[in-house]
Amino acid sequence: MKLAQLLQRIVAAPVQTVARETPLEQAVLLSEKLGRSIWLKREDLQPVFSFKLRGAYARMVKLSASEKARGVIAASAGNHAQGVALAASRLGIQASVVMPRTTPAIKVEAVRRLGAAVILHGDGYDAAQARAHAECGESGATFIHPFDDPDVIAGQGTVALEMLRQSSVVPDAVFVPVGGGGLLAGVAAAVKAISPQTRVIGVEPVGAASFAAALVAGGPVDIGPVNLFADGVAVRKVGDWPYRIAAGLVDEMIAVSVDEICAAVHDVFLDTRAVIEPAGALAVAGIRRYVDNGGSGEHLVAINSGANISLERMAHVIERAEIGAGREILFAATIPEQPGSFLRFCRTLGRQELTEFNYRFSSLDQAHVFVGLRMEKGRSHRQEFYQRLNTAGFEVLDLTDNELARDHLRHMVGGRCPVSEPEQLYRFRFPERPGALEEFLTQLKGRWTISLFHYRNHGAAYGRVLAGFLVPAADQAAFTEFLNAAGYPWERVCDNALDRFLGPLSHPWPGKNKAPQPAIV
Repeated sequence: MKLAQLLQRIVAAPVQTVARETPLEQAVLLSEKLGRSIWLKREDLQPVFSFKLRGAYARMVKLSASEKARGVIAASAGNHAQGVALAASRLGIQASVVMPRTTPAIKVEAVRRLGAAVILHGDGYDAAQARAHAECGESGATFIHPFDDPDVIAGQGTVALEMLRQSSVVPDAVFVPVGGGGLLAGVAAAVKAISPQTRVIGVEPVGAASFAAALVAGGPVDIGPVNLFADGVAVRKVGDWPYRIAAGLVDEMIAVSVDEICAAVHDVFLDTRAVIEPAGALAVAGIRRYVDNGGSGEHLVAINSGANISLERMAHVIERAEIGAGREILFAATIPEQPGSFLRFCRTLGRQELTEFNYRFSSLDQAHVFVGLRMEKGRSHRQEFYQRLNTAGFEVLDLTDNELARDHLRHMVGGRCPVSEPEQLYRFRFPERPGALEEFLTQLKGRWTISLFHYRNHGAAYGRVLAGFLVPAADQAAFTEFLNAAGYPWERVCDNALDRFLGPLSHPWPGKNKAPQPAIV
């Protein structure tokens, strides 16, 4: 499809019937902080709190009378589901949405309130999509794809038309969150047709950068298990249509970390008092990374794509935002077990604001503490701070960038495993549904002793688990076979930073799982 043809579809998409024209607002505080003019396209203010209803309506309004009579089916864990449900209600079409069983209840109920039937199936999007296609085959209903459809892409492109019309100056760059690529393709097509000098920059999470992988490979590729933190963009493979359209139009791709995303959620809140979802904050996180890397341009626009976030997820975002913004540090310190040393350590810390302080007696000679501090001068001064502690006789280990420390260790009271058998630590991703832990333990069958277990619910489809096992060397092959058969993404932990709290652990890793697994973040 030629760019001019797609632009015609974008201009003709009658999304105003169901979507509101969202404002383009300057982020005053963020602009001051970054020394640029930062603007937010507020798609989080749509009736379903996401841009997704634009594409869903643009596709469904083109259905024939007979197709409308047979209804539509979609597969989604949230935003697309609500967009399809609202569009169907406005068009008088019967809609069904297949949602993973791990979908938070708040999203399921939102879809039902909009009039769509909900089918809960599987633990993730792939299983839900397969069920949706099976339902289409049985009922003759039309499948509404969340991103791999030219009319869906055209609907999403209306975001850019509004943004360009609302902007008083030509934007130097527009930052677009990227999952399957539908929004990126639509925005890139509109921007490059109307304002070719404006750079289009896609932003993906680290661990779910499927569009960047497609650009390297020369076409869409399945990148395997992805980082699920920003669940709205957790897509293993971008769509054929989005890639075909956007590959030659996008100027740059940026990948941002979980902590950077959380910091961006906080930035948006400070400017707007709105709490957006992790996927919705990607573009702002991308702007921060772009400016930090010396990117050019004065007028930068971020598309805030959605605000469907639960209270449970908000708690995790708040926890990680301070680290992502560079305001908090985490470290372990060793203190001599002698009278007065604890007080001397606290006095050496100075008038810093404590965010975390965990301690447990572990030996007659030394104590290990886990400390979180909000730095008045910012994280860039942490080495100077650590040097002060070292000079005072306290050994310090920086854990600020240690994923295990942030997710698990800061929530645990350290202790040594009292037996001589080798202990191994693993991270798992358990689907947030009843019975997941029971299924895991049933497959374990009591063959190996569990020496440690820590689970955290982050308000997402998957919970994070840190588990320790006592595995004799002779059983290693059988234990690895069990891990692969259990069906949960896993990763062996070999992190010397944890030894002082949970170890010593057995090193090195004696074997590998069948297929490479991503870091479980």
